[in-house]
Amino acid sequence: MRLVMAWTLAIMVSTLALAEARASGGLLCTADDAFAAITIESGVTRGMGSPVFNVRAISIIRDDAVSGDLRNMAYDGEHLAQYWLDGEELRLLLYRERAEGAHGYVQIEVRTSTDEEGLYKGSYAVTVFDMTADTTGEGRTFRGDGPVECFVE
Repeated sequence: MRLVMAWTLAIMVSTLALAEARASGGLLCTADDAFAAITIESGVTRGMGSPVFNVRAISIIRDDAVSGDLRNMAYDGEHLAQYWLDGEELRLLLYRERAEGAHGYVQIEVRTSTDEEGLYKGSYAVTVFDMTADTTGEGRTFRGDGPVECFVE
C-alpha cells in the first residue's frame, strides 16, 4: 500500500512539475534596418491575458541627429506601457524618458499578426522626442518605421 501511495505521489509531483514548465514561454521581436535596430524579449505566461515578465529590450537609433543618450536605450518591464497577445496579434508599446536633463523620450510601437503558429510579422514605429539644444521650445521629433518579426512560444 505504501508503495502504491509513493508511486501515486511521485506521479502527481511529476505531473505538476511538467504543467508548471508548460505554463510559460517567451517572446522575441527583432527589427534591423536603416533607421533602427530593436530587440525585445520577455517571458510569457499561459493563461488569461498572457501576462509578460522579465521584459528586456534595446533600441539603437541610427540617425546621428538624435542625441546619443536617446540613440542607445535599454528598457525593462516598467517601460512596457501596453501589450496585447491573443494568438492572432501581438502588440507592444514601450516608452522611456531620458533620465536627466532636457525632456526627451523614445516610444516604440510594435504591431504584428500571425500567419503561422508562433511567428508574428508586422511593423514597428519609433518616435523620438528631444528638447536638447532646442531654442524654439518645440523640441525635435524624429520618426522611423519598418518591418519587425516576433517569435512567441
